[in-house]
Amino acid sequence: MATVTFQGNPVQTIGELPEVGAQAPEFTLVGADLGDITLAGLAGKRVVLNIFPSIDTGTCATSVRTFNEKAASLDNTAIICVSADLPFAAGRFCGAEGIESVSTGSTFRSSFGEDYGVTFESAPLTGLLSRTVVVIDTDGKVLYTEQVSETTEEPNYDAALAVL
Repeated sequence: MATVTFQGNPVQTIGELPEVGAQAPEFTLVGADLGDITLAGLAGKRVVLNIFPSIDTGTCATSVRTFNEKAASLDNTAIICVSADLPFAAGRFCGAEGIESVSTGSTFRSSFGEDYGVTFESAPLTGLLSRTVVVIDTDGKVLYTEQVSETTEEPNYDAALAVL
């Protein structure tokens, strides 16, 4: 269990992030086309998981836009923006914003949040995901993690992408 803050108030998450060097937990997310996005399906690619509470908040939307801009220059890398938002909402946002270099993945029918230790277990955001970045190499090993200490703040994009 980790403790982060939301608007300065302590919030706990269920479980722990996977450790750097560990094998990343397998996952199944629902893509904008309602198809499955799995870690196994991304084998051989580097994977950046941009995890956040909801695409309908300013900071979360900014993280999707920022990773979209940075993804255009990355080879053999999939950036998946992960939230509990339904695929329809994520697809609508990406369409309206011209987001094409990242994919969105919904946790609405998976245990992703518990498996990655990022589900809020207390406070107003209970059940949503804490702002986190996980970078995974081509062999499925975790290269980098950051669980942002204050949920309303952005992750360290440069540090996450530097490990690639």
